[in-house]
Amino acid sequence: MTNNTAVQIAPLSNADYEAWLSLWKSYLTFYETSLPPSTTEKTWRNLLDSSVPIYGFGAWKDDTLVGITHVMLHPNTWNFTECCYLEDLYVNECVRGQGIGRTLIEHVYDFATKKGCNRVYWTTQESNAPARILYDTLATKTDMVQYRKNL
Repeated sequence: MTNNTAVQIAPLSNADYEAWLSLWKSYLTFYETSLPPSTTEKTWRNLLDSSVPIYGFGAWKDDTLVGITHVMLHPNTWNFTECCYLEDLYVNECVRGQGIGRTLIEHVYDFATKKGCNRVYWTTQESNAPARILYDTLATKTDMVQYRKNL
């Protein structure tokens, strides 16, 4: 468990489901999207399945889950070691600005380092200015543009 000024970071466990679900739903609302319940259930199962390279971490403050992050490890063609994709990061609005997002990302850095990854990367909406202010202090913004075709 990482401890940073009363914030504790630890892997998510079965006991965290209800608190995680509340934050997950808020995260989806933030991005103005919804997912079928089956997708949410599969996501939760994957986070806890040690045979799937998807990991979930929670941030607790005063024994309350206030933030979550999900990462996945994957091989790549430009290196011999895996990459760590930080796919989801959400901090409850009532505790934003207290360093919880930073602590979660730094925990992901430590996790990826221990797993032998060559980098951690993520995307966010261009309009997500408050998060981008934080991200600019923690990583280098690349000039890559993402294209997507949903199938």
